[in-house]
Amino acid sequence: MKRKGMSALCLCLALGLSAFTGGVLAKTGEEATNGGASSPTSQARDSTQETVNINTATVQQLTQLQGIGARRAEAIVQYRDENSPFTDIAKLQEVPGIGPTLIENNRARLVL
Repeated sequence: MKRKGMSALCLCLALGLSAFTGGVLAKTGEEATNGGASSPTSQARDSTQETVNINTATVQQLTQLQGIGARRAEAIVQYRDENSPFTDIAKLQEVPGIGPTLIENNRARLVL
């Protein structure tokens, strides 16, 4: 039994999951509630809708935005590192490959 529990824990950690209770996995930052059943609040809170701070986000976090792949995310981080933090969301357009449509498609999720 100990091995089975340890394997589940290792799997949870490898997948970035924080809770393993009652056969239900919860993503890091979420709570397993109602005996593991999702609450309406957690169902409404989709991880793809979380805000992304363009001044502190990692490449991986930036790739969660619509239309941002690894290359564009790396370009954002490089631009930010070389030119100082962004002072306005619209300044993202100064990064090669980032245009007004991409910014508008993600505006609700972008923060400074």
